[in-house]
Amino acid sequence: MKRASAALTALLASLAVGVSGHAQDSTDKEAPELTGPYLAQTPPGNTPEPFAPGTVTSDRWEYGGVFSPDMSEFYLLKDDDEGETSFVVFEQHGDRWRERHISERVGQPYVSPDGNMMHLGSRFMTRTDTGWSEIQSHGGAFEDFRIMRMTSSLSGTYFFDEVGMPGGNGRIRYSRLVDGTREEPQLVSDAVNTGEMLAHPFIAPDESYLLWDGRKEGGYGSSDIYISFRQPNGDWGDAINLGEAINTPAWEASASVTPDGKFLFFHRTVSEGNVDIFWVDAQVIEDLRPE
Repeated sequence: MKRASAALTALLASLAVGVSGHAQDSTDKEAPELTGPYLAQTPPGNTPEPFAPGTVTSDRWEYGGVFSPDMSEFYLLKDDDEGETSFVVFEQHGDRWRERHISERVGQPYVSPDGNMMHLGSRFMTRTDTGWSEIQSHGGAFEDFRIMRMTSSLSGTYFFDEVGMPGGNGRIRYSRLVDGTREEPQLVSDAVNTGEMLAHPFIAPDESYLLWDGRKEGGYGSSDIYISFRQPNGDWGDAINLGEAINTPAWEASASVTPDGKFLFFHRTVSEGNVDIFWVDAQVIEDLRPE
């Protein structure tokens, strides 16, 4: 069934649930014309463009697009012609890319900076010699939250959200790894946690900035993408809207930066039932960074 932007909360909540297991991989299929980096796409400039039209981006629903740290894998969730959602990966073999079905729908994917963990909201998989492990639960204090997206830094700090109801105030939290022990989740400061429907954080590998989306006074539309830079004293700076080049009256959300630091990826509702993955030069972030 097609998804409408009016049903945004239901969409977000479903991303937090996923499935209980990891289906067997199906036969991969070669994309014969996809040779070269970034799925053989011409890099964009300062104007966002749909990513890989006809291969990734379509007139259906594509979401959660992220590269692995070595840029040889691109993971996402996407609908087929019948509206069923699959978890798929494009894998680079030599110069050529192949698409492979991993499983039915799971939580939003994100690969940790060291490449050893696949975050799936409140759950995860670990990299093994033969591929990804079965899906596991973080458990403990993380069970108290309906997590949609979790990302992590090089130091192992988790940043994650929770499902917020319409007009509600979803919040961004973090959990550090201290001397090998995972600490209880804590709220990020009010510099970030102000507004409504705050969600989908992305922490820079060095924790120098944090991206997320939400609704704030003075925004452009349904949901905008914001950034906060780490200050010299360790605090988070005021939330900065990424501006009208990125944010529109539509729903923009779930931003991340490619592991090579070159491109910003995000998601936008293009029309009813059609959410696409966009990319743009990451200079947009540097232009906002305090001097």
